[in-house]
Amino acid sequence: MQVADDTVVGLTYELYGENGELVEKADQPVEYLHGGYQGMFPLVERELTGRSVGESCRVRLAPGDAFGEYDAQLVQLEPVEKFPRDVAVGMRFEGQGERSGTRVVYTVTDIAEGKLVLDGNHPLAGRTLHFACTVTAVRPATSEEIAHGHVHGDGDHHHH
Repeated sequence: MQVADDTVVGLTYELYGENGELVEKADQPVEYLHGGYQGMFPLVERELTGRSVGESCRVRLAPGDAFGEYDAQLVQLEPVEKFPRDVAVGMRFEGQGERSGTRVVYTVTDIAEGKLVLDGNHPLAGRTLHFACTVTAVRPATSEEIAHGHVHGDGDHHHH
């Protein structure tokens, strides 16, 4: 079976930076619903369409095709007293985005002079990445998966 709209695709992948350094790797195959359901980068979907199990591809993703451009407006300074005593660089906190109702995950990138630097950008924002993957499985999506717009794993699933 070939990768097409409304198929569930399993793949292993590695994400590399511009200099070839490994940024992220899926040790276990991940599954996504193919066909513009926001489960996979659109350029990767385009490259995988028509491929079969065992086939590989490598796609260069500019920041706009991956995690977006780096946005300096998503960086905030906050008084350290507003956070738990054990706060440390690398910790993440969920906060309110600029637009009401949006949630932003902020990463603590620095602590100095009683202030925390919180960065709401994705850690890979602003980076050009290379996505290398191998198709491990292709199956038709169920009507429920298509209706919900995502893959349902074995057993129960929960909507958030």
